[in-house]
Amino acid sequence: MSDPAKVRRHAERVRELVASVVRSQIKDPRLGMITITDARITADLRDATVFYTVLGDAAAQASTAAALESAKGMLRSTVGKALGLRHSPTLTFVLDDVQNQVKHIDDLLTAARSADAEVQRLAASAAYAGDAQPYRVDEDEDGDAPAGDESSTDDEPRGGDRR
Repeated sequence: MSDPAKVRRHAERVRELVASVVRSQIKDPRLGMITITDARITADLRDATVFYTVLGDAAAQASTAAALESAKGMLRSTVGKALGLRHSPTLTFVLDDVQNQVKHIDDLLTAARSADAEVQRLAASAAYAGDAQPYRVDEDEDGDAPAGDESSTDDEPRGGDRR
């Protein structure tokens, strides 16, 4: 097992190296507007995954993926020499779909805002269910309390506690 800090440093170095080589050395016309967003490397430093984004449509993404696959050997040798490891890590390129996820989250937030606005609109004109006095009160014609509800003025305790 390698030190996690060492693995992170190597992953960051892989990201920087791939970005600089893509920018300066690869002259493939299929390569679009690419940004290397992240790189991750396994603990044994043998496999590296490089995440990238491409500005454009699906055709631009596909042509950039093909250009990266064809330049994989040159990129691997450059990374291996620069890192000074015994084994050059194999490179795997993965399209990072951050823009799609951001758009999806924005759509969800917009839907939640509109639902909240609808709830607020309905709550503004809402009234409580039921009456102001929720308990049934049986009143006589005089407005007195019901006959069965006589209050006891005796000092005698109620129930079976007579001494």
